[in-house]
Amino acid sequence: MSAAEGPLVVGVDTSTQSTKALVVDASTGRVVASGQAPHTVSTGAGRESDPRQWWDALREALHQCGDAAHEAAAVSIGGQQHGLVTLDAQGDPVRPALLWNDVRSAPQARRLINELGGPKAWAERTGTVPGPSITVTKWAWLAENEPDAVRATAAVRLPHDYLTERLTGEATTDRGDASGTGWWASGSEAYDEEVLAHIGLDPALLPRVVRPGEVAGTVHARDELPFSRGTLVAAGTGDNAAAALGLGLRPGTAVLSLGTSGTVYAVSTRRPADPTGTVAGFADARGDWLPLACTLNCTLAVDRVAALLGLDREAVEPGAGVTLLPYLDGERTPDLPHASGLLHGLRHDTTGGQLLQAAYDGAVHSLLGALDLVLDADADRSAPLLLIGGGARGTAWQQTVRRLSGRPVQVPEARELVALGAAAQAAGLLTGEDPAAVARRWGTAHGPVLDAVERDEETLARIAGVLSDAAPLLERESNRN
Repeated sequence: MSAAEGPLVVGVDTSTQSTKALVVDASTGRVVASGQAPHTVSTGAGRESDPRQWWDALREALHQCGDAAHEAAAVSIGGQQHGLVTLDAQGDPVRPALLWNDVRSAPQARRLINELGGPKAWAERTGTVPGPSITVTKWAWLAENEPDAVRATAAVRLPHDYLTERLTGEATTDRGDASGTGWWASGSEAYDEEVLAHIGLDPALLPRVVRPGEVAGTVHARDELPFSRGTLVAAGTGDNAAAALGLGLRPGTAVLSLGTSGTVYAVSTRRPADPTGTVAGFADARGDWLPLACTLNCTLAVDRVAALLGLDREAVEPGAGVTLLPYLDGERTPDLPHASGLLHGLRHDTTGGQLLQAAYDGAVHSLLGALDLVLDADADRSAPLLLIGGGARGTAWQQTVRRLSGRPVQVPEARELVALGAAAQAAGLLTGEDPAAVARRWGTAHGPVLDAVERDEETLARIAGVLSDAAPLLERESNRN
């Protein structure tokens, strides 16, 4: 392996299932070392993880990087958004973290919306109408269901905040991740004292919001990590904002990310405020905005359908008439937190491959339905969609997105875009560059473009009709063991 042309930086992606670390040459974007370690998530009604597993996974991933990590001059953490981490006075978790896909706080979300002015007021105040994914609802759930845990809490953090603080010893977050809490006001770019007072959360328990380009601190946990003295730590950010950095996004370019969750987003210079709640008006990590729509059911849900059918995930077959809404974890877009999967149109001649294709169609339909709301009015809707995430290289995913969107699709060759975006943020500390410009210099978005095909309006209309007709059933709350 040739020597690096510039200083080395580390970008980290702490996601739902694992933590990944990349050591990157800040001059060229070449990945010189990498590591990955898993963590576990509970099953059942809740989705929880022990934050200490994230730290252990980070240590393991960094040690897999070897000497390159020791040579790094800066590090940044990109992390799963919205998770509620509660720490005691010693900095230890009071209880497992409530993750983004834990939907038990749906009743608290509805109550908070009503108590603080309704959807429009929330959208104007925080940029987002809170659903059960948003952190403010999780704190409200905890206060109602586990008051002893609330009383024991001396600090409240998001997942990336937790790891950054263990790196530096300083309590910090960034605007991108803070904007997904529901207690950060997008207009003033500060914590919203009225919201915090309403839910009984002392602002002293929250981390300082680090400005874009500002150093969060230096690594102080050197005995546990292979970093040298004085290694700079960037602010870090949420995973979607980190991926936007990793792609070097310019305003108006649409991204469709296929992972455990599915997301559609674009950078905008306008502060979003969607009163329908479909689009979350997140901040990005640079100073602009990142309007985003998210679904809870994407690759894992489709893979589960494939497993139930005993099929490979690519074993799809064309066929009309069958509709499968793969809402296995409830759903966020559309807002159906209590929904389960729904199958309609099954016939004697329906094949397993057609059922599997219907699962892909149902997952992609939810994302494309929000695309027009995510994009600014003047965005070019004929431009290629950037397709990223774990499903982006799957032929069935690519072809389904092309057929249902009617747009060309570009698949960036760069992998691990969240970690690359974090690395670009770390590199920006050293060079003084905009991290998105760093990523563009690295060429991270380069990749093949798949031509547009005719949009499958018939399938889109059929799915929309089934969804509308089944709404009362999908909205019904059911008991689940």
